[in-house]
Amino acid sequence: MDASRIANPVTGAVGRFFAGAGLLLRGLGLYVRSPKLMLLGIVPALISGVLFVGAFATLVYFVDDIAAVVTPFADDWSTTARNLLRVIAGLAFLGLGGLLAVVSFTAVTLVIGDPFYEKISERVEERYGGTPGSVDVAFWSSLRRSLADSVRLVALTALVGIPLFLAGFIPVVGQTVVPVIGAAVGGWFLAVELVGAPFYRRGMRLPQRRSILKADRPAALGFGVAVFLCFLIPLGAVLVMPAAVAGATLLARRSLGQPIEER
Repeated sequence: MDASRIANPVTGAVGRFFAGAGLLLRGLGLYVRSPKLMLLGIVPALISGVLFVGAFATLVYFVDDIAAVVTPFADDWSTTARNLLRVIAGLAFLGLGGLLAVVSFTAVTLVIGDPFYEKISERVEERYGGTPGSVDVAFWSSLRRSLADSVRLVALTALVGIPLFLAGFIPVVGQTVVPVIGAAVGGWFLAVELVGAPFYRRGMRLPQRRSILKADRPAALGFGVAVFLCFLIPLGAVLVMPAAVAGATLLARRSLGQPIEER
């Protein structure tokens, strides 16, 4: 099969974006086909979710104090101007915290639930024809590589999130355009993170999977943004995580020019 024909279909960028989002829906279909396996995949997501919800709730509780600390120059402003600035600062902090939380949640959950998510990914591969070019990787070696790549992705997310955080102080733009850009950035990093298992199975590291996903960036963004938005819904991250792993396996196969239709 010609990989270029799959990586660059003729449906246009918008069509490819929605095709990528559709891969998450196909991942959700596994809840019907393999309910026990998918439910097991919820357990590590639930553990991780409790930790991150607690951390984010703490940020929400203290966000007013944090906003006041970073805007001391506004102490002498009028009450209205000072409160407006600090509300904007608080929203910027929450936006940055949300972006980092979603990407970090995914990284931590994948590590905690590695055996479950590896099994889900393998089940998807088997359904669509197996794993061409698979290599045997020792568990601890795979875990070390996964941790290293996850740390790099979270650090890069933080680096990209800083200018978005600063842009969040711009009235109107910071509350409209910046969240859209944040969802796109978060979606891209989620896509790169979630396809880790099928790429590791083929002996490919982070630079390779990032390069391959760039060949069909709209599809990767469509999938990643769909996951990102689901993760923002209460309990969405916990319930959708197994489906996201399944959909990411389909995304990896699509990007590599391998079948994503059952034979």
